[in-house]
Amino acid sequence: MLDKLNIVKQRFDEINDLIIQPDIISDQKRYVKINKEYKDLKALMDQRELYVNLTNNIEEAQEIIADGSDAEMVEMAKMELDEAKEALPALEEKIRFMLVPKDPEDAKNCVVEVRAGTGGDEASIFAGDLYRMYTKYCASKGWSTSLVSASEGTSGGFKEVIFEVNGEDVYGTLKFEAGVHRVQRVPQTETQGRVHTSAATVMVLPEAEEFDVELDMTEVRIERTTSTGPGGQSVNTTYSAIKLHHEPTGMIVSCQDQKSSHKNLEKALKVLRSRLYELELAKKMEADSAKRKSMVSSGDRSAKIRTYNYPQGRVTDHRINLTLYDLQNIVNGDIQKILDELQLVENTEKMKESDDLL
Repeated sequence: MLDKLNIVKQRFDEINDLIIQPDIISDQKRYVKINKEYKDLKALMDQRELYVNLTNNIEEAQEIIADGSDAEMVEMAKMELDEAKEALPALEEKIRFMLVPKDPEDAKNCVVEVRAGTGGDEASIFAGDLYRMYTKYCASKGWSTSLVSASEGTSGGFKEVIFEVNGEDVYGTLKFEAGVHRVQRVPQTETQGRVHTSAATVMVLPEAEEFDVELDMTEVRIERTTSTGPGGQSVNTTYSAIKLHHEPTGMIVSCQDQKSSHKNLEKALKVLRSRLYELELAKKMEADSAKRKSMVSSGDRSAKIRTYNYPQGRVTDHRINLTLYDLQNIVNGDIQKILDELQLVENTEKMKESDDLL
């Protein structure tokens, strides 16, 4: 354990020197990246210090007990040895988790797309419920959300809604939400009181920086139109809405949230880059046969991942067989307990992989 931690310490010392170099400070992108690595390694170094102190205490206590010349000191050493030995396994387990290599994508911001699936108007209403759940959750985390585009349903909610999320380790947290979400409840439009099943698909894309994806603008056709829906006279009469057509893939991205055509173009390009980046990531994961696909974050869009059952007040995550009878709080944004369980499963899988490679 200490050998591994000492290798990490060498990197931490390097980063510690780099972070104060003028050329690093002047390069904003590089500085942000190195600063993030510094924070991650600093947390590990704090645990290393605890580990070193604990193992030193064990050695010292064992020496005093072996010497045996002072009965009072031996008694104190035995107590200290018991305490240290009891604390050591939990600390080692924590360090093992922290030593698991992090996915560099996890630190990125993300773009979330929620689309109504089967179920007509009720599916659109459910998509709106999911959007509200995510924005409330993001607000509780201190993350900012920004609407990119929305297509409203005929009876409320959204046929499709796309929004950006900015904050710390956003993609690493929200990536578990990708997949098909199912709702079972009596729709507002149902007169017989029968329970219907509807669905919505959630996509979570890591936000691509310009240097992540080389976007050839000659392959992108830009269409400018007037915005539709609410927004006031200036929005609906100026050609501020943007629709991008990416010719090689056939992808279409729209953005009409901003009054400025330039800002809408900026947002639409960000979404297009993120979609293209996600395509590349998917290919990379598929090609890397040695990397076992995780049950909880494979991002399979056709996989049914969660059911929200209103009559029984329960939410079930099918990937880890977790059922919580706390539906109202969950749909109001309290999804942390589900995400924690999914993260724990993924970390455990990663630890097994890491141990197998050693």
